[in-house]
Amino acid sequence: MMDLRPLVLSFELAFITTLLLFVIGIPLAYWLSGSDFKLKPVIAAIVSMPLVLPPTVLGFYLLVAFSPLHFPGNLINELFNIRLVFSFEGLIIASMIYSLPFMVNPIQSGLESLPSNLKEAS
Repeated sequence: MMDLRPLVLSFELAFITTLLLFVIGIPLAYWLSGSDFKLKPVIAAIVSMPLVLPPTVLGFYLLVAFSPLHFPGNLINELFNIRLVFSFEGLIIASMIYSLPFMVNPIQSGLESLPSNLKEAS
């Protein structure tokens, strides 16, 4: 009989990542499309960074950052007692970071293309 655990793990990862991206991505895209914040270009560039970096480089940076030997990974390990390196939680966070521009950029473009009278009417 086939081992279906990898398939189930992939579907769990996709489902959880999609749910969390809806919660984070839609408000972020709405805020980026309508704000005049001074740091808006910087935040938009950070959101779009995974599109520019090769996946192997992004994965290496996340692996280094999530390591308990470095500040972000050590802080999360100390505060929440969660080790993100080689765990499902770390996989979810890495998947969210990698997929964030694919959620935020199209929604932001769509919201920016709406006529202003529709925004005011709502």
